[in-house]
Amino acid sequence: MSQQEVILLLGSNLGDPEKNLDLALEKLKSGNIEILKISELLISPPVEFVSSNIFCNIATIILTDLSPIQLLNFIKGIEVDMGRVDDSRAFGGYRDRIIDIDIIKYNELNFISERLEIPHKKHLFEREFSKILLKNLSRKT
Repeated sequence: MSQQEVILLLGSNLGDPEKNLDLALEKLKSGNIEILKISELLISPPVEFVSSNIFCNIATIILTDLSPIQLLNFIKGIEVDMGRVDDSRAFGGYRDRIIDIDIIKYNELNFISERLEIPHKKHLFEREFSKILLKNLSRKT
């Protein structure tokens, strides 16, 4: 498969969130993924759940030869490796997490399966922090 341009959103609100984001980026690189751009760090309150732990968030543009499902499996593996014990779907709602990595866009692909929807409409159109990060990413050279 040829190289695909993908936008990911990463967030953390447990432990040392900035360090968690850096580690997640390093783990992405270990999967033969090239990181093209990284947004500025954005601090934001939790969305769709209550917690006293604030989030550190970044967006990144990557190049990968993984298919959408292969990429999803890879990033879920990173989350587990970093100590995330449950997914919001399995838990039935959002809660604090050491790392969260979401696929926002995969080139111009429209894809829907039981586990994955691309583009990620909540991040593109509903969540203010996501819109800020994506705008920041598009301005960054």
